[in-house]
Amino acid sequence: MQLVTIDDIRAAAQRIRSHVLRTPLVPAPWGDPERPLWVKPESLQAIGAFKVRGAFNALTAVRERSGSITDVVAYSSGNHAQAVAYAAATFGLRAHIVMPEETPEVKVAATRAHGARVVLCGAGQREAVAADVAADTGGVMIPPFDHPDIIAGQGTIGLEIVDDLPEVATVLVPVSGGGLASGIGVAIKALCPRAVVLGVEPELAADAAEGLRTGERVDWSVSLRNRTVADGLRSQPSELTFAHLRQVLDGMLTVTEDDILSAVREFAQRGHLVAEPSGAVALAAYRQHTTPPGPTVVILSGGNIEPRLLAQALA
Repeated sequence: MQLVTIDDIRAAAQRIRSHVLRTPLVPAPWGDPERPLWVKPESLQAIGAFKVRGAFNALTAVRERSGSITDVVAYSSGNHAQAVAYAAATFGLRAHIVMPEETPEVKVAATRAHGARVVLCGAGQREAVAADVAADTGGVMIPPFDHPDIIAGQGTIGLEIVDDLPEVATVLVPVSGGGLASGIGVAIKALCPRAVVLGVEPELAADAAEGLRTGERVDWSVSLRNRTVADGLRSQPSELTFAHLRQVLDGMLTVTEDDILSAVREFAQRGHLVAEPSGAVALAAYRQHTTPPGPTVVILSGGNIEPRLLAQALA
């Protein structure tokens, strides 16, 4: 299996430079003194999440390799859907996005607002439905995490972290399908090999934690994974991302549902940042676990939260 390299990530950074925000690394003075806290707010991206990086890299790479394309297809619970829709609109392409029926309406509406055709499907059916849509339209499939171009695009976050904080000691990254943690892990380990990279999952969707503990991928049912409020963390690593995670992660941490909503509240009240539950798990882990001393970066991966849920967290 060919794994993504630091050169792949550097090439991705060149491809996406004109389309993606280079998010700041924000110091958080309310962090613990022995673990100075920094926040990487990917919620500031145009679509409110890090997924735009992988989407632009994958679409640009497809256009470089294949020439002219007219249609793209993606499946996602929300943020990848918006990212592909946004990138496709930028390039003048038609986007067909398959989304589970339980996807928060704020993410469905945002995807449609970028001009995409949204196809809703039942739980656990999105890959099969997307394959049918691709067959019907002739569109190029842009998967949410299971592709080297996606992993490399997400890895550009790691390049920026090292540029801004060369002395980084620990990086806490949300894990779902594993593309984000794989890419960031490759970059951090290549440039700061002594830094510790920790993945974070909800306890209710901790399939990657179990798989890395046992040494092989495990399958949790959709009904089990769908229990968590962190709707963006309900996917499972693929063989490709699991192979990366085994190489680049120093461990996995899990957090409770209460921990997650508490972190959403902390981001809003202390950091003046809006985080969706999936985007808040790294801060939850920082608060609930003892992590190594030294400068610590938490990835705020997205901020697309339903207003009602945000009000609930703040209350």
